[in-house]
Amino acid sequence: MILSIQNVVKQYGKHTAVDHVSFDVPKGSVFGLLGPNGAGKTSLIRMITTITGPDEGAIYLDGEQLNERTPEQIGYMPEERGLYKKMKVGEHLLYLAQLKGLSKADADREIKHWFDKFEINDWWEKKVEELSKGMQQKIQFITTVVHKPKLLILDEPFSGLDPINTTLIKDEIRQLNEAGTSIIFSTHRMEQVEEMCDHIVLINQGKNVLYGEVKTIKNKFKENLFRIETADTLPADFDKHFQVASRPDGAVVVQLNEESSRSNELLRYLVQHNIHITRYEEILPTFNEIFIRRVEETQN
Repeated sequence: MILSIQNVVKQYGKHTAVDHVSFDVPKGSVFGLLGPNGAGKTSLIRMITTITGPDEGAIYLDGEQLNERTPEQIGYMPEERGLYKKMKVGEHLLYLAQLKGLSKADADREIKHWFDKFEINDWWEKKVEELSKGMQQKIQFITTVVHKPKLLILDEPFSGLDPINTTLIKDEIRQLNEAGTSIIFSTHRMEQVEEMCDHIVLINQGKNVLYGEVKTIKNKFKENLFRIETADTLPADFDKHFQVASRPDGAVVVQLNEESSRSNELLRYLVQHNIHITRYEEILPTFNEIFIRRVEETQN
């Protein structure tokens, strides 16, 4: 595991922001850290990045308890960007890269590599305040990855980006992950979770309320709904044999019981009645639906 959170508690006065939370982030994974506003995600991130420490429990990065060397092994891109607007871009990046442990020569080489990659060499002498929000986002991304961290923590990394630059940053995230970088991805956009994450943890009111592999979770929350599309008219007694959940245009959605044989029965029925099937698929819940359902179930 690249990261292990073990029974962690964080309190601010009488408020418990993180309440005995435990989970592991598999090495080389893209891991979704999810939760509604005020759930405790930011408190967790602050502890992982050693900005604060847990009141109880322990956190391990790559098998080693967090220590003064930890920040050099992590790249953190916060939702609220932290660039110094009066500084020149090149000077600013050199300063931040050296804070992460790179020599000036190594920092200069790595930054120029990213400038070439993003085709932004003419930004070096510009002040940060002269850049658009999307351009600043690219600079913030470079500051996060320039020291080649073991673990990336990306908090709403596509905020402020147009579709072209969103695709660019997504591609870079995928390439970093394929090269072995582990990534924690925090977002409120559940479609991005489905697209990018292979594991997730959902925090609500400071507690871990859902944790595991994305595919496993989607199967766990499925409701045995099957969508059938056909140009034929279904037999008159179809509703007597099967529970119809809805009839969207050109299709019928059937809800079966939990017995796997019922799916075979449905197919056999359609074949026996010479129904020409153009599409037949199980409908799995979206992560947005799972998120809402689980949060509602765990509200006090």
